[in-house]
Amino acid sequence: MEVNCLTPSCLPPWLSCWAIVVIRNFFRFSIYLKIRARIADSCELESPLQDALEVDESYFGAHRVRGKRGRGAYGKTIVFGLLKRQGKVYTEIVPDCSKATLQGIIRGHVEPSTVIHSDGWRGYDGLVDIGFDKHFRVHHGENEFANGERHINGIESFWSYAKRRLAKFNGVAKHTFYLHLKETEFRFNHRRDNLYLEILKLLRKNPL
Repeated sequence: MEVNCLTPSCLPPWLSCWAIVVIRNFFRFSIYLKIRARIADSCELESPLQDALEVDESYFGAHRVRGKRGRGAYGKTIVFGLLKRQGKVYTEIVPDCSKATLQGIIRGHVEPSTVIHSDGWRGYDGLVDIGFDKHFRVHHGENEFANGERHINGIESFWSYAKRRLAKFNGVAKHTFYLHLKETEFRFNHRRDNLYLEILKLLRKNPL
């Protein structure tokens, strides 16, 4: 007798248990991705950053391929970050660390009166020329990592936090990396808040 049924009761006991686990995991994964998508949307709506700001890039992905040198590493995902001191961070996945790419994001998210702290990377050359006349650098290549208020220790602490968190997933697929990155950004920005209540508030405004 042929049975056209995909419900657990129509399956052998061992296959029934397996199917239930697969279905549960599928819906759990799907819901988590939807929540992360709402979180990502809210992060993109943050107001322009101002006051004292730190900017930096970081590289996420596999270990460096032997023989590949330069800023970053071959095959990694490049993320640019802007951190308001004692405040929130904004991250964006970028195709490269060129002057045009980095300064385009700065112009779109930072008020001209902001104090900007960066390292000595050439991608930040000329910020003064486009209106950001309060730009200070630390030159890591010359073993300078802090000089009074001139440092980028805050954004580097965020990179460390982000990489520790994402490492827990034992690898993140490229097509979901953006959502995981934005969730990490959201968690960091609400580190002093009740995260559960913040997510509930977010989902009330924008239901799944």
